[in-house]
Amino acid sequence: MTVNVQSLLGVVRRRRVSGEAATQSEGISRPTVIPVPDIAPNDPLVAYLQSAAAAVDVDQLELDSPALRTMKANGVQMLVPLVSQGELIGLLCLGPRLSQQEYSADDRSLLNNLAAQATPAVRVAQLVRQQEAEAQERERIEHELQVARLIQHTLLPKTLPERPGWQLAAYYQPAREVGGDFYDFIELPDNKLGIVVGDVTDKGVPAALVMATTRSMMRSAAQRIDSPGEVLEQVNEALCPDIPTNMFVTCLYAVLDTSTGQLRYANAGHDLPYHRHGDDASEMRATGMPLGLMEGMAYEEKETVLEPGDTLLLYSDGLVEAHSRTGDMFGFPRTRDLIGSFSKKADELIDFLLTQLSHFTGPGWEQEDDITLVTIHCSASHRSAWLHSPEEDGVSDQRDLGDFSIPSVPGNERMAMDGVSEAVAGLSIPERRLEQLKTAVAEATMNAMEHGNHFQEDMPVLIRVQQADGDLVIRITDQGEPYIPENPESPDLESKLAGLQTPRGWGLFLIQNMVDEMNVINDESGHTIELIVHLKGDSHGDSV
Repeated sequence: MTVNVQSLLGVVRRRRVSGEAATQSEGISRPTVIPVPDIAPNDPLVAYLQSAAAAVDVDQLELDSPALRTMKANGVQMLVPLVSQGELIGLLCLGPRLSQQEYSADDRSLLNNLAAQATPAVRVAQLVRQQEAEAQERERIEHELQVARLIQHTLLPKTLPERPGWQLAAYYQPAREVGGDFYDFIELPDNKLGIVVGDVTDKGVPAALVMATTRSMMRSAAQRIDSPGEVLEQVNEALCPDIPTNMFVTCLYAVLDTSTGQLRYANAGHDLPYHRHGDDASEMRATGMPLGLMEGMAYEEKETVLEPGDTLLLYSDGLVEAHSRTGDMFGFPRTRDLIGSFSKKADELIDFLLTQLSHFTGPGWEQEDDITLVTIHCSASHRSAWLHSPEEDGVSDQRDLGDFSIPSVPGNERMAMDGVSEAVAGLSIPERRLEQLKTAVAEATMNAMEHGNHFQEDMPVLIRVQQADGDLVIRITDQGEPYIPENPESPDLESKLAGLQTPRGWGLFLIQNMVDEMNVINDESGHTIELIVHLKGDSHGDSV
C-alpha cells in the first residue's frame, strides 16, 4: 500500500481556550490536531486495520508496530479505519474525550456511520488527485518529447550531398517515444565525404542532448583528423567525463573518397553495415566499444572499395530488432539476404526494405524503436576516362574547372550546356566559339543519355571540365556498353531524302566539326566522349 493513510486526518482533541483569547470567546473550544506519524506499508497495524470492521481502541491493541507505539505516546485513543474494497485508504484518529469519559457505544456507532459515509468521498478525492498528478506527468513527458523531437529534427540533414557518380538516400522514422538515432554527412576536402550513423541509448531529452553533443564532436574532429578510427577515439575521450550514467552511443563513421570509391571506416559498437557487390551482401566488420563507456579505447579501422554498381547500407537497430506478432525478430540474416537478392534500382532499396518489414510485422504494428536507413550507391566507374589523372593523359599542367552529373532525362542536355558554360566563364572564350562548344556538349550529352544510359534516370551522365596544357578538355561519360563508333559520315540531304544515307553518325559529325578534337574512350563500365578545344591558336578562325 502506497497511500500514507495516517496523514489523512490527525488526532483531534477539544480544549478550552484560556488566557487572553478566552476573554473574547469564553467557553468556546477549538480542535487541536496532533501530527500522526507515517505508517510503513509493511507495518502490522495496516493489515489489522484493513480487516477491522469498526472503530478500534488503541489501548487494547498489542502489536509490534512502530506506528502504534508513536500513536499511544501522542495520546491517540480511538482509530476508525476507512476501508474501500479491502484497501485501507485513510484513518480517523481521535484523542480522549473532553469529559474524560470513555467512548460510549453511541459514540462508536456514530463514528462507524461517519466512516461509512466519508470513505467514498475520500476515495473519490484520492482518485481525482491521482488523475491530476498523472495528467501533469503526461503533460510533462509530452513537453519533453516535443523538445527532444525538435532537437533531433533540427540536427538531421535537410538535404543530401550531391556527388557525380554517386546516389545517396536516407530515411528516418522515429518511434512513439523519441530515441537517439542520428545520421550525418560531413563535407571534407579532396572529394571526400564523411558518413555518420549513430544511436544513443535511452530516450527523450537526455538522449537528444547527447545526440546533439556527439554530432557536434564528430563534425569538429572529422575536419581536423583524416583517420575514422582516430576521430572515434577523440570523440570517446571527450564524451566519457560528462555523459550521463548508464548512457552510451553506438556510432559508425566512414570516409568515402568519391573520386576513387575508397571507403575507410571504424565502428563504435554499431550494427554492422552491409556492402552489396554483385548478387551478394557482406558485413563490414570493425571492432570498437560504444562511445562514452570507457576512456582510452582504440577503434579498429578497415578499408574497402565501392565499385560501380555497389551499394552500402547503414542502419540502426530499429530495423533488425523489429518483431512480428508471433514474437519473431526481423534479424540480421534476413536483412542480409534481402539486400543480396535485391535486383531493382538502387534508389528503391530503402522502400524495398520497408515493404519487407511491413509484410513481416503485419498490420497494426507498433514501432518499437527509431528506424534509420542510409544508402550509398556507386553508379559510375571511378577509373573511367572522366577521372583520368594528369599522368595518364600525359599532361603536366592540369586544372579542374568543374565536374557535375545530370539525370538521363530528355531535355537535360540544356543543363549540360549551362554547366559547361558556367565552368569556362573565366576563360574569356569568344561568343561564337562558346556557342559551338555548347552545341557539341549538347549533342554529346544527348548521345550519352539516349544510346549509353537508355534514358534511365538513375544512371546519370557525368561531365568533367578541365584546362590542360593550353587546351580545354571536356569529358562526357555514360554507363552503357562499350562500343567503337564508325567514322562520322558527312551528311548529304539529297542522299538522305532518296533513302541512300542514314542519319546515324550525324550527331558525331556535328560534334567533331564544333571542336578541335573529339576522342571516344571505352572501358568495361561505359564510354566517354572527349571534346578538346585549343585555347592557344584557333583552327576555327578565332583566337582565344
